[in-house]
Amino acid sequence: MPTTVRERAPAISLEGDWRFRTDPADEGVEAGWYDPAAEWDDGRTVSVPHSWQEADDLRQYTGAAWYRRTFDFDALDDSERALLAFGAVDFEATVWVNGERIGDHRGGYLPFSLDATDAVVDGENTVVVRVHDPEDISEIPHGKQGAPWYTRVSGPWQRIDLLTVPETYVEDATVTPDLDDDTATVDLSVVGDAAGSEATIVVEREGTTVATTTIPVEDRTASVTVNIPSADYWTPDSPALYDLTVELDTGETVDTYEDYFGMRSVSFEDGELFLNGEPFTMRGALDQAFYPETYYRPADLETFEREIEAAKELGFNLLRKHIKPAHPEFVELADRMGMLVWEEPANPKVYTERSKELFREQLRGMIERDFNSPSVIAWSIYNEEWGIGHHDDEEPLWTDEAKQDYLESLYEETKSWDPTRLICDNSGWAHVATDLNDYHEYFVAPDRVDAWRDRLDEMVETPGGNYGDARTDPEEAPLLVSEFGTWGLTNVSALEDHYDGAPHWFAHDFLDGMKRPGDIHSKFEASHAAGVFDDVDALATAWQRREFQSIETIIADMREHDGVAGYAITELTDIEWEFNGILDYLREEKAFHDDFARINAPVMLHLEPTAPTVWAGESITADLVVANETHDPVEFDVRLSIGEVETVKTVALDAHESVRVEDAIVADAPAVDAIEDVPVSADAPALERIATRSVTVVPQDDPAAVATSTAGKSLPALAVESPVLADALADRGYPVVDDHAEADVSLVADPDAADGTALVVPDETGHVAATDAFDVTDLPETESWNLCASFVYQDLLEGVDAVPGWAFADLYPYGYVTDTTDADDVGVGYMEGWLENDGAVVTTREDLGICTLRVTGAYGDNPIATRIVDDLIATLA
Repeated sequence: MPTTVRERAPAISLEGDWRFRTDPADEGVEAGWYDPAAEWDDGRTVSVPHSWQEADDLRQYTGAAWYRRTFDFDALDDSERALLAFGAVDFEATVWVNGERIGDHRGGYLPFSLDATDAVVDGENTVVVRVHDPEDISEIPHGKQGAPWYTRVSGPWQRIDLLTVPETYVEDATVTPDLDDDTATVDLSVVGDAAGSEATIVVEREGTTVATTTIPVEDRTASVTVNIPSADYWTPDSPALYDLTVELDTGETVDTYEDYFGMRSVSFEDGELFLNGEPFTMRGALDQAFYPETYYRPADLETFEREIEAAKELGFNLLRKHIKPAHPEFVELADRMGMLVWEEPANPKVYTERSKELFREQLRGMIERDFNSPSVIAWSIYNEEWGIGHHDDEEPLWTDEAKQDYLESLYEETKSWDPTRLICDNSGWAHVATDLNDYHEYFVAPDRVDAWRDRLDEMVETPGGNYGDARTDPEEAPLLVSEFGTWGLTNVSALEDHYDGAPHWFAHDFLDGMKRPGDIHSKFEASHAAGVFDDVDALATAWQRREFQSIETIIADMREHDGVAGYAITELTDIEWEFNGILDYLREEKAFHDDFARINAPVMLHLEPTAPTVWAGESITADLVVANETHDPVEFDVRLSIGEVETVKTVALDAHESVRVEDAIVADAPAVDAIEDVPVSADAPALERIATRSVTVVPQDDPAAVATSTAGKSLPALAVESPVLADALADRGYPVVDDHAEADVSLVADPDAADGTALVVPDETGHVAATDAFDVTDLPETESWNLCASFVYQDLLEGVDAVPGWAFADLYPYGYVTDTTDADDVGVGYMEGWLENDGAVVTTREDLGICTLRVTGAYGDNPIATRIVDDLIATLA
């Protein structure tokens, strides 16, 4: 394992100013740019750590670039060696010291060191680094940098240091804890002539020695198991660390090596997760660790500390560091602050012998670097088949037996490298051999809440369905939903203020469709949403409410379900154009911050009204759902209220138990003259949490009253294509006729069937028929990343929020109108992502009304569906 600054203090930090120049013709080696005397007149000064994409004019640059700086150094003793230690350089690095090439390295994410002993001199030294990051990165592990995702990253993006070590030194010390007998096995590797040497191992806890022993070093290795009496176990709530010191003695102490470790175990059995032998439920977030201006690292490393603090405040106990090895500074803070980490390597794009070789090197290097970190409890190998079957015409992992054999072999090899942690073979789906049966499920609620709940039951009942070929037992592996989430537009003004204008990534040429942020203000002004919201920021605040309405339900459902061992939401923060974070890209809170902490807390408090809409005078009922994921029983009072009605329930739960109190509160819906939201709340003072929802109450107006109030007319005659809708309209008092020519309004699937004014509605299954009268784009009926990025808004019904949320439950459309114009009177609108794919769910144009909400089978029973249809009929008549 390469020596890094975690174990040794640098003799000289080489962070700071370097000279930098690009080499588009790749002539630098032949021209001798590595020579200290070479002229670099066309260079510029940059600050390392550095990615050259930080410069506006280099964001698209790929190929070779050079870095150079000088440093003063005192002569080495005869017994010392000098190492240049690099945290990470993306992608290939070649290094010269004083014109002498000392080595090279490939791989963009992990540390390496090069021996500079024979090249350094007493006095001024010049170090030159040539970095090559090619345009084609398809075989190179690169994660989500570049098309179609985020900004490319190239260069020495982590620290560079000069270290001095003795001729014989400890290169690595790995510690494997065993909580069965409270011991820790220390394995040493030594560089140099270690014949006859001894290593003294000292383990301390908060300055007190708990174990010490001296062992011989043989063949430059040594191993010993030491007792850790009355061991303090590492947990997120109590991140106990032990300090390790290794003194290497060859007659005298020649080297001292320091690190730390934690007494922590992680395991699984019968579908459950265990941390230190105790049941454990994962409450995680995807964390892509991408930052404004500096990309793979924050401009201020204290940002890592603030992120972990924020994650803990939000109730998370784990961060899934997505699609690249975590920054080592972050991992150390996670160790010290108590945040579990699930790491995974960066992926290539294609499946070739070269990509597999580079990928395997990175995977093993990541495990070696972070082996002693107790916060890290899981490694992913691949993610969503990226690099193992997802690209273009490659056969998918689901069906490719050769890839399945390869992945099973890599899983077993990874287990041999680290038998102490959980291994996920291919995060998301098509598992083969895995400790974690994780799913990526992008459902939006309430739009597709029934489909989500059906899918959740299906996952739990048939876990083997998530395997391409089950080489490990699906029933044994814990079931996790390690990606899910909903978008909530960021505060665009704050972004523009931060960047002093539009961010550069607004104009990425590889972004299109809903991912394209450019021209957002003009898109807003051209959309129907401009008639509903004051500006883009008002729209963003409303969209964030929708984000929480969705993820609150998804999380509560998983926490209540016995078959789910945990989750990791997408994601902790927004990333450039991808605005599905709990925090925004600037790490600021979104509108629902405190509510999210409630639903994600170790003890969850959640309210679920039985019916989100009721008629005035009917009963409002709500269930109380509580989940206790602590190790102790809990008992507390909950004060529930609906309007002026209050009741108190005492809730008692065992450790790791959830309970649903059905009909926890019941009250009569008030008599109302107009649609009104009635608040429902649950206050648990012991938790310092309040859960709130609302139920939409609709007055019991008959259609004649609606028609009179809307247009001053009597009830119109209707011709209705759907027998179910015809019967429901007749029951409401409408005159229903068979002949369209006799109808004032025809309710049809195709307006060509009408003879005059028509209201187009879906069929009884909720689908809108294709017609030449308008263009309809179908929407997915189950899981959809695009639907999770969609936004439905309305100003059709007074008394219903602009973000209708649960008021439109069971009605959300399976399609929407895309050919709207300024002449359309849009009552319910639809858009996706960065205000793209704008259209209408409900609109009227002259004598034609179109409603894609699934009202046909709901009319008469569903108060909102009934009111919408009544209003549209009255308007058209």
